[in-house]
Amino acid sequence: MTEAMHGFAGFEGADIYPPIPGEQGSWVVVCRFSSAGRLTGWLDSELRARLLEEVRPLLEEPSALELLAGRGPAGDAVTAVISHQVRPGREREFLRWQEAMRKAQERFPGFLGVETFEPVPGVQEHWVVLLRYDTREHLDGWMDSAARGRLLRDGQGCVLDFDVRTVRSAFAGWFGSDGGAGQAPPEWKQAMAVLLALYPTVMILDLTVGRVLRAARWPMYLVLFAGNVASVALLTWALMPLVNRALAWWLRPGAPARAGAAGALVVVAGYAACVAVFGLMAR
Repeated sequence: MTEAMHGFAGFEGADIYPPIPGEQGSWVVVCRFSSAGRLTGWLDSELRARLLEEVRPLLEEPSALELLAGRGPAGDAVTAVISHQVRPGREREFLRWQEAMRKAQERFPGFLGVETFEPVPGVQEHWVVLLRYDTREHLDGWMDSAARGRLLRDGQGCVLDFDVRTVRSAFAGWFGSDGGAGQAPPEWKQAMAVLLALYPTVMILDLTVGRVLRAARWPMYLVLFAGNVASVALLTWALMPLVNRALAWWLRPGAPARAGAAGALVVVAGYAACVAVFGLMAR
């Protein structure tokens, strides 16, 4: 699907979020286009229809589709995507209820913002709310609160049903605004960038700190623990910010396909160089 979308005008990128046990039960795919009109060109295409037919046997139920217009969050966030089936004729009451929800949400720690999107005729029939908090714990604090429970009971008059999903990035803490446009890069790029910094870090620590600790007859489980502590600290506060700046042109969401391929080749060349250097050192 992603490869097919590259051939459509306005395509900026796609991210795939697998289920997270205990947090998110569904697969979530986020596709970004430069405008709603260009997105509609993809949604109405015969190619997309054929691909949907191919994937139908893999799905337990038809995919839900939400169309959202606007910019992404200004930094790392955990987002709840809430689809509402509003009772016909009760739309104004629903909006008043959402405003009461917002006033309650912003009093909870970590609140970053909320956006409400109206149905798009012919594309999606539900109202969609994007609710953002800075951490999963803060989002859960609101979702499990008594205040939300009371408001949900108040909204039963205008809402028939709703569905909640969460979206977050596996490496989001290591990719900030240097990744581009306030959004985390696609996860395959994140994984490649992390490996580029992780492998030499682990090797250097093993050849230095690890060798000293083994010579001091530390048990292997403590040697590994010390190495992991040091490698995570170096990645978080030293190396990943450097990688973000060096590869910003590639990590930026929506980078052209040619830049994506060139960046991947640069990173693979970095892997090869590291393997060659450490192979000589180990020998």
